[in-house]
Amino acid sequence: MVSMIQNELFDSLRLELRRGCLILAVLAQLRVEHYGYTLRKALADQGLAIEESTLYPLLRRLETQGLLTSEWREEEKRNKRFYRLSAEGAAILEQLLAEWNGINDSLHKILEDKKDKKDKEDKEDKKETKER
Repeated sequence: MVSMIQNELFDSLRLELRRGCLILAVLAQLRVEHYGYTLRKALADQGLAIEESTLYPLLRRLETQGLLTSEWREEEKRNKRFYRLSAEGAAILEQLLAEWNGINDSLHKILEDKKDKKDKEDKEDKKETKER
């Protein structure tokens, strides 16, 4: 029962963490024009899989917010909607990347400090054990 609750909690927190990362990844990937399928494939090829049911609503929302532009074109005898970062989207992406890098640097410091402290404690424990 506890394991199931922990799994549900982890899944919920993981989705929350991914949500912001996906926005950043989609904006960054759309510096080059893509249609939905090629965007999904490009993200997946780089280790960030995204479901269609997540991607397309996200694309529509980002376009409504003015961060993307899109146009319908015929390619391979099919109409496809191509997306690209707008000028406003490029400016927001730059700001988000700066924020991301700051958060990432802080997390690395926090995690490294924690690791260093644990390593130091482990070393002291081993020293005490040897002395006994």
